[in-house]
Amino acid sequence: MHTPSGHSISWHSVDHALDACIKCNICTSYCPVSAVTDRFPGPKYAGPQAQRFRKPDQLLVPDDSVDFCSGCRVCNEVCPTGVPIAEMNARARAQIAAYRGIPLRNRLLGRNELLGRVGSVMPAVANFALHNPLSRLLADKVLGIAREAPLPRWSESGTLGDWLRRRARASFGKPRPAADPAKRVVYFHGCATQYYEPFVGKAAIAVLEHHGYEVIVPPQNCCGLPLLSNGEFGAAAGYHRRNVATLAGFARAGIPIVGTSTSCTLTLKEEAPELLDMHEEAALTLAQGVWDFFEWLRVLHEAGELRTDFRSLPMTLPYHAPCQQRAHRVGKPALEILGLIPGLRVVESRARCCGIAGTYGYKTEKYRIAMDVGEELFAFVRNVACDQMGDVRYTACDSETCRWQLEHGTQLPSRHPVEILAAAYGLYNLQERKLT
Repeated sequence: MHTPSGHSISWHSVDHALDACIKCNICTSYCPVSAVTDRFPGPKYAGPQAQRFRKPDQLLVPDDSVDFCSGCRVCNEVCPTGVPIAEMNARARAQIAAYRGIPLRNRLLGRNELLGRVGSVMPAVANFALHNPLSRLLADKVLGIAREAPLPRWSESGTLGDWLRRRARASFGKPRPAADPAKRVVYFHGCATQYYEPFVGKAAIAVLEHHGYEVIVPPQNCCGLPLLSNGEFGAAAGYHRRNVATLAGFARAGIPIVGTSTSCTLTLKEEAPELLDMHEEAALTLAQGVWDFFEWLRVLHEAGELRTDFRSLPMTLPYHAPCQQRAHRVGKPALEILGLIPGLRVVESRARCCGIAGTYGYKTEKYRIAMDVGEELFAFVRNVACDQMGDVRYTACDSETCRWQLEHGTQLPSRHPVEILAAAYGLYNLQERKLT
């Protein structure tokens, strides 16, 4: 099918998957969104059932209720026959966008890299402009961006790229130990780490270097997930092609590409190639060469190469494996690695979703849904904190937007698991979020 924008949407794999739906309603019973609102009838109805009416030769726009799917992929996780329901819904949203156009709000929220780059020019001014009560009220009323939503703040100490350039200048001309060619790794930082949370990238690089690896940080673009989530498949394809052009060579050379944003790594591995029908050799090579950060560390551990020179971290840590991490289908490696740290008691969340789902919870009409979905997770954190009588200082989560949602819903600071690990190695100050 060709939309008015010229972007091709493949129907073959989607239609083929319809026959696998046995209408058991397991997906609906687990869906965190349909549990809290009547505006979304559930994955089975908005996905396989409605998909039968979305044909290439029909100009009918899919049922608007599909727009209330958060894309959390819990339905995919529990479906006994493996129907890709979340992908069906994403394609349906793209069909709506192709025929109705994309609101300015969604265009803005989908362009995380552009917003990050513009705001980082004068981050203090950008933070004031975005976060003062008047601008938040105007954004709510004019654009439909919820005034209460946990929007990020630009780093006022510079981007991760700024830090890397300062670091390179400081070491210029100094003798360096000969690098083991077998110990090189590419770091994919993603937009959030580049512009909002450079400390996560610093912690990740410190951990990789602690293991004797040369860390390569090549030019890179947004993974494209915000655009995919908002139905802009054509623009997302442009981002993904540029990443393929820049990164596939490393994967082809056998150099692992690791990322700390579990959403970005999932997009490079699976979401972008599948949704954008990119099956050429370079895109598949990149997909096969990408690792989530702790997924890769677990491989080191299994090979006996993970350093265990940990300091004790005597505290209780509520940990939430976000939807995008679970969608990797690799278990919960962060839980396994953090479990090696002496003194650290990690308590695993069983909550289905934090509710934010990338940009979903930023939208005025969806903010309350996101908070209601997240209440399961917020209650878990409160209960752990109550049981531990003040021993809980942080929560941990692999996804940046989930961490911001956790902080918003619990009022506790949240950390990426790599920050916890870097602190256990004595490389990082958890409270100040800086290298030691």
